[in-house]
Amino acid sequence: MRNEFTLGVEEEYMVIDPSTRELASHEQKIVEAAQKIHKDQVKAEMHQAVVEVGTGICRNTEEARQEIWQLRRTVAELAGDIGLTIGAAGTHPFSKWERQLITEHPRYNEIVNELQDAARSNLIFGLHVHVGFQSREMAINIANQVRYFLPHVFALSTNSPFWEGRNTGYKSFRTKVFDKFPRTGIPDVFNSIEDYDNYVKLLIKTNCIDNAKKIWWDIRVHPFYETIEFRVCDCPMLVDETMALVALFQCLCAKLYKLRLQNLNFISYSRALINENKWRAARYGIDGSLIDFGKEMEVNCRNLILELLDFIDDVVDGLGCRREIDYVQKIMQQGTGADRQLAVYEQNGNFEAVVDYIVAETFRDDQPAN
Repeated sequence: MRNEFTLGVEEEYMVIDPSTRELASHEQKIVEAAQKIHKDQVKAEMHQAVVEVGTGICRNTEEARQEIWQLRRTVAELAGDIGLTIGAAGTHPFSKWERQLITEHPRYNEIVNELQDAARSNLIFGLHVHVGFQSREMAINIANQVRYFLPHVFALSTNSPFWEGRNTGYKSFRTKVFDKFPRTGIPDVFNSIEDYDNYVKLLIKTNCIDNAKKIWWDIRVHPFYETIEFRVCDCPMLVDETMALVALFQCLCAKLYKLRLQNLNFISYSRALINENKWRAARYGIDGSLIDFGKEMEVNCRNLILELLDFIDDVVDGLGCRREIDYVQKIMQQGTGADRQLAVYEQNGNFEAVVDYIVAETFRDDQPAN
């Protein structure tokens, strides 16, 4: 099973001035220097205070861990060379988006021209996970089913409680910022890959989009790669947290694929129902309740995560990611990134301390696995 569900991991980092703790433009110096080392694995983003990294195609979580660890170290060292640092979180605690520069690029100029302040204010940082499939037909089938579990994994990733110097009351305000974009959130069910492709063709024909990458759902069958791309999560502070989420997505795909081979399907719930759980996850993280649609009742989120772990347990060892899956329990013990940010703010009473904490946590587990 190890060779069937390959992985690709993308993280978006904040570039920070360590003296002011504000977001800072790096004028693409970090990207230009990093590309000499990692080629196209380090990229610019719409805002100049963002750096995106991405692994190659990894056979397992161990390879992905090694690459993410190295990419974080490289970007941090290059940032340090120009007097800056980086941090991993879903939003910056207090920087104002109005002050941030947009990267000069035709694609970004086009998006800003179309979406205006929705694009300019989209100063957020996410985690994207690709899981490989041998066919797009199977990928769309699995994507339909795995949508139900997105709020469960998302709750574990929540890491953006603050926005422009305010406690938003959400564990993930990043998702609320991104909601202003079109074609975001939980997608509908597609009956076949042809159904999905026809949808994309219609949007292109009617000038809604010029290519399928402008579909920014929480999960999508990738328009160019044979992968399911999970886009729902905040960027975690810790590499261990990132890898736990990566492993959960990989295991969910493998489990649903295994059921499919046995001619069994998990129920594909409607977008409207799953959105109820996504909202709860954004608001309360792992400390709220989600709806168990089968039982038609509220259930403690932590209990549902434990049920999810039981559901995938029979594929974990075959994928070689037991260490990463076991870390989910650690997240529930120590709290998500949002919980820990809130605790730091409550203790110190200022957002600068939260930024310092984020930066420190970004490199706390600074050694790759053996």
